[in-house]
Amino acid sequence: EMESKVSEGGLNVTLTIRLLMHGKVRGSHSRGKGETVKKMREESGARINISEGNCPERIVTITGPTDAIFKAFAMIAYKFEEDITNSMSNSTATSKPPVTLRLVVPASQCGSLIGKGGSKIKEIRESTGAQVQVAGDMLPNSTERAVTISGTPDAIIQCVKQICVVMLESPPKGATIPYRPKPASTPVIFAGGQAYTIQGQYAIPHPDQLTKLHQLAMQQTPFTPLGQTTPAFPGTLGSVAGKQRSSITLPLPALTIFPCICPGLDASPPASTHELTIPNDLIGCIIGRQGTKINEIRQMSGAQIKIANATEGSSERQITITGTPANISLAQYLINAR
Repeated sequence: EMESKVSEGGLNVTLTIRLLMHGKVRGSHSRGKGETVKKMREESGARINISEGNCPERIVTITGPTDAIFKAFAMIAYKFEEDITNSMSNSTATSKPPVTLRLVVPASQCGSLIGKGGSKIKEIRESTGAQVQVAGDMLPNSTERAVTISGTPDAIIQCVKQICVVMLESPPKGATIPYRPKPASTPVIFAGGQAYTIQGQYAIPHPDQLTKLHQLAMQQTPFTPLGQTTPAFPGTLGSVAGKQRSSITLPLPALTIFPCICPGLDASPPASTHELTIPNDLIGCIIGRQGTKINEIRQMSGAQIKIANATEGSSERQITITGTPANISLAQYLINAR
């Protein structure tokens, strides 16, 4: 009953829903001097604000009565689908990817959204046809979590309606520290003559960075990470022949050079082993819940990583990384990033 009232705008409740978007995606919504966003504001009646700053992510805040929020979400979902359709006209892909949105929800409300034993989230998935995933970890420096919704525009609209019902029934507990995207110090991978930047789990071609990458590599400026007295976790740049490797360390805020992986030139460099020591109080964030983070690092780097058991009286744990120099360098970077 409450859901039907909410979906029809019968409850004149003002809600604020926050969306997390990549700057690139956001650009398609604000092209034409903001005409798209302006149109969404006028037609939905919701207040729509987009965070500013030199960040790879933007927070889109949608505020208004429930019916206005649903209209705004409908317009956003259909705009996303239009963008996907347009991008597919120049693509060889045969299956159409779903529309995907990421909500930012206070962690104190996520328990109600998941429900006992996952019952609520299962109900939302089954009744709307949308896929819903609640992130296990909170977003950096906040008490909010990302909730990813994907499906057809209609499925997403129905899903947002049900999530709004949950948020109305279960207000946040205590103070919420909102997630604020930070300006990126984007790592760059140089592979096969092409530069890539990391966005989430994906490497995105970034030709503009190629010149900058070479300039920074030539500087060979050493850096010392916080809390350490000697330079550590340097990026390793392979020579063209791939036989001699020089250690190039750069200022962390600017750019981090990943291994140079040159297919065909050094196809099978010999495996080697590298050992690190990590303070006990940091080992948990590297391993992650049930080993999820360390498994991600293994998968992304291609290295074998073993963490020694804690020894009595020691405040540190030993990590052994085995693989090619490129694998080891990437694993070191990912561990340092955690």
